Order: sequence, then C-alpha cells, then structure tokens
Amino acid sequence: MATTVLYTPDVLGLAIELARYPLSDALPLRGEARSKSCGSTIVLGLSTSADGTVERIGVRSQACAIGQASAAIFASAAAGADAARIVRARDAIAAWLSGDGELPDWPGLETIAAARDYPARHGAVLLPWNAACQALAPD
Repeated sequence: MATTVLYTPDVLGLAIELARYPLSDALPLRGEARSKSCGSTIVLGLSTSADGTVERIGVRSQACAIGQASAAIFASAAAGADAARIVRARDAIAAWLSGDGELPDWPGLETIAAARDYPARHGAVLLPWNAACQALAPD
C-alpha cells in the first residue's frame, strides 16, 4: 500500500497552469493519448520551428490531477525540445515508473514523483509525452 501523499497543493496548482496553453487550430501537429488505467485523455497541438524543435504547444486535457499536472510540467519545458529528446524523456519516465533508475531529467517532474508509488496513475503521468511522440512522429 502506498504511503506517500499524491495530491499535494503543488500538484493541484499545476492543473491550473494548463490555462496558459490553450489548444488552437493554428497548431498544425496533433497527438492524442489515453491512459488505459484511469481513462484520462489529452490532446496536444504543437508547432515546430525549421529545425524541428517545439515552438508552441496547446493542451486540452480531461485527466485526473496527476495527468493535468504532468501535462503542465511537459508544456512548461517542451519549447526547444525535438522529437528525439521527447522520446528519450518518455522512455526514461516509463522506465523510472517501472522502478528502473532515477527520476528522469525533465524540469518539474519531481513535483509528481509520488505518482511512482501509484501504478494506476502511471498512464496519466505519461500522457503528454505519449501525445507529443504521436504528434511529432514522421508520417
């Protein structure tokens, strides 16, 4: 049984941050993800610069507080990242959630680190990275 506190004031506060990243039709790249364990969903819109790095991001989330916080953490640090960086981060987060390795290097991730003790929330943590990988995947 997990003993860590999951929904801290910092986690709940991050959910509000998503208002800074409205989803817009002007964002040409789209990715969607759904957590099989909790049903949370996310739609990301992205635009990239000529070098393939994320320039702008928009989010529509119907997720638990962990999914929303994860989306805010992703959105706040995604600008300047390319597809390879996002894939590496997603894979590192998935491994860490499975008990392998240290907390991955993505700014703000420590805020939701307690979710590692709650397997039903692992899918929600990965939502934004999964959606971004889909949006940035070559056709």
